[in-house]
Amino acid sequence: MSQALDTPPAASARPEPPETDLAALAARHGLTVSGARPPLGAYVRQLWGRRHFILAFSQAKLTAQYSKVKLGQLWQVATPLLNAAVYFFIFGLLLGARKGIPSEVYVPFLVTGVFVFTFTQSSVLAGVRAISGNLGLVRALHFPRASLPISFALQQLQQLLFSMIVLVVIMIGFRSYPDASWLLVVPALALQFVFNTGLALIFARMGSKTPDLAQLMPFVLRTWMYASGVMFSIPAMLEDKNVPAWLADVLQWNPAAVYMDLVRFALIDQYDSSYLPPHVWAFALGWAVLAGVVGFVYFWKAEERYGRG
Repeated sequence: MSQALDTPPAASARPEPPETDLAALAARHGLTVSGARPPLGAYVRQLWGRRHFILAFSQAKLTAQYSKVKLGQLWQVATPLLNAAVYFFIFGLLLGARKGIPSEVYVPFLVTGVFVFTFTQSSVLAGVRAISGNLGLVRALHFPRASLPISFALQQLQQLLFSMIVLVVIMIGFRSYPDASWLLVVPALALQFVFNTGLALIFARMGSKTPDLAQLMPFVLRTWMYASGVMFSIPAMLEDKNVPAWLADVLQWNPAAVYMDLVRFALIDQYDSSYLPPHVWAFALGWAVLAGVVGFVYFWKAEERYGRG
């Protein structure tokens, strides 16, 4: 009897010591880190699964953008047209920027440049604020964060397509009539959209940690606009200048100038291939692939950090 009382309890009855390896404990119970960055392939599949949200979000933003003004979405067209009118007065009439461009071509040349560059400019500005301006949404819901800059770039594409109606009217008014070359607008804008989306992703990540970047970008983009031939023909303007050949090539091959040249070539009858730099389509494709791939991977790398801190 006493021997039974003196026998220590079985070892299995003793409580197990707490497990100190929390990562192993979480893995054993199938737990994962909230908001962890998925593999790149899985991330792409998640984005494809949110394609309806991306489209609906871009349309809602486009509708809400001008909902509080009387003219509503007419400002989508009026704003770049007013900018083009100002540039025509200052650069076309006062500064003689029409050099090398026939007078009957300059207005469609200028309006096309303003519309196409505004597409890139607005995509970048919207991308800078895509995360920092939507922190409530980012912190409240779990979804691939790239949905936001992509939807903002898509919003700007829809706005440009709406403006193209007015651009077509201007082209016809200046005797550039629809023909087969107008179909080239589709691949040109598609490549520009991929390029713009890549830039929006890059600046969305940068703007998520440095919101002050949104104040700096208008100055950067304005400088880019003046260097891209929005208001003048780059080859004609540099013809009599003592400018190194490499600098002229850099100005003509910069992506904003490339996409503007392609749309002008497609829409304006008198704007023939002599105005285009060599291998312009190859540069358009290269810029789109480079910005799209680099921008997407760069944004994905910081996926788990958006909305924190």
